Amino acid sequence: MTHPLFEKHRATLEGALQAIATRGYWSPYSEMPSPKVYGETAAADGKAAFEAHLGKNFELNQPGQSGWGGREASPYGVALDVRYPVCDPDALVAAGQAAMKGWQAVGAAGRTGICLDILDRLYCQSFEMGHAVMMTTGQGWMMAFQAGAAHALDRGLEAVAYAWREQSFVPAHSTWEKPQGKNPALVMKKHYEIVGRGVGLVIGCGTFPTWNTYPGLFAALATGNAVIVKPHSNAILPAAITVRTIRAVLAENGIDPDLVTLCVAEQRSVTQALATHPGVKSVDFTGSNAFGQWLLEHCKQAQVYAELAGVNNIVVESTNAYKAMLGNLAFTLSLYSGQMCTTTQALIVPAGGIDTDEGHKSFDEVCADLAAAVQKFLSKPEVACAVLGAIQSSATAERVDLANSGALGRVVLASQKLANPEFPGADVRTPVLLAVDAADEAAYMEERFGPISFLVRAADAQAAIALSERIVRTHGALTVGLYSTKSDVIDAMTEASWRGQVALSINLTGGVFVNQSAAFSDYHGTGGNPAANASYCDSAFVANRFRVVQRRYHV
Repeated sequence: MTHPLFEKHRATLEGALQAIATRGYWSPYSEMPSPKVYGETAAADGKAAFEAHLGKNFELNQPGQSGWGGREASPYGVALDVRYPVCDPDALVAAGQAAMKGWQAVGAAGRTGICLDILDRLYCQSFEMGHAVMMTTGQGWMMAFQAGAAHALDRGLEAVAYAWREQSFVPAHSTWEKPQGKNPALVMKKHYEIVGRGVGLVIGCGTFPTWNTYPGLFAALATGNAVIVKPHSNAILPAAITVRTIRAVLAENGIDPDLVTLCVAEQRSVTQALATHPGVKSVDFTGSNAFGQWLLEHCKQAQVYAELAGVNNIVVESTNAYKAMLGNLAFTLSLYSGQMCTTTQALIVPAGGIDTDEGHKSFDEVCADLAAAVQKFLSKPEVACAVLGAIQSSATAERVDLANSGALGRVVLASQKLANPEFPGADVRTPVLLAVDAADEAAYMEERFGPISFLVRAADAQAAIALSERIVRTHGALTVGLYSTKSDVIDAMTEASWRGQVALSINLTGGVFVNQSAAFSDYHGTGGNPAANASYCDSAFVANRFRVVQRRYHV
């Protein structure tokens, strides 16, 4: 007999399993904030729920609490002033370990059903979450609603589906019977218990506090582990809302809510101590190379799943849709001010220029035309503010200023500061485009997070592909792209992407962009280059989070 919540959400689970097998478009969560889907009052109710958090203590009733903390500064200049429980990390680990016994007892189907119910509950909070993500990250409203709620839930559900599939391969018991010729057969009864490895630590990032958190959170939870969520210090609220909802659903189902807790700490030393705690057996991290490498080197007791920085790039060799290509690239470089781990940083163009449906274009013409396309796309202030959002970190703003100075290359398009009438305190910046030679590696061959991109002059198409591959192999990338009308060039770039183990997008000119990744269909990261050692989502992302412990006896 399966768990009632497993039966309640069976259709959703089966849809997810079908989707990850066929890799077509599918989602049970609407990405459009339509009252027809969410209800006539959902938008107002969600905004009110978000505003109700402001200026108050965010109660979670967690163990080991010593006070209140959290000093989020909204990139939009809105006063948040939410205070979160500060708890002793050792107490959180101990409580999580104690709660795992009851979580193991409900079995894989029970855990799956409860996780599906949590996702469903979070779906009902989509508007509240959208506002929380927007105001802590600087994303525009539509992006915050989609990536912060529906698309994040997609990624969480994807992890649950993979986790269920892997656990479902393990039978609960078997009868083992070995013939012994004329003697009686040897008969044994064997039982197989799925056991979580231990407490999982999920370290969130400041730009995508749900989208990048939900895969590891739900992969660890569904496979039988307790989870401690350690959010970025400037994006705590989305994580806190998530943890509160999870704890409520756990309690309703007779599970100790301390199975999932929130750890708020501004000091990196606290995160380091927690990540290396003997009871922590998995660490999920999205963020800088420096801290990611520290985790990989020091967390010897845990499996670390790390998404780090990379230098995403596109080779522009030729096109039969020049204007559409430029429009697609302009959107790619502008979306959320380039504050995405998938945004293109280097556009590699042959020195001799490219052939297009509008005639041959020189390298300088490609630079000028892309700059003009970005300016045209952002020419309407309301569009610009909605797409660009706001700069999340002062460090990103400083990088933009550095690029604007010309210190990194010839400025093809300078970044401009824009005013957002709705949020006067927002720091809004348009993209900066720089032209460099392939030899200027110090400028473009490291991640410069934010709306900063380089047009890199390569000797020819072959050299451009070779440079793209070397960037991926050396510095990593989550996305690469190609524009070409020639089958031999497409084949060469495809093979380079196999060797570099990176996702490739070819000739995108429509409503799909290289920096977008669709759950159930796109593998986000391969785990095969320095940008990430894991993928959202594949079997490897979930299967090493549990163990099978057997017992056997003679019948």
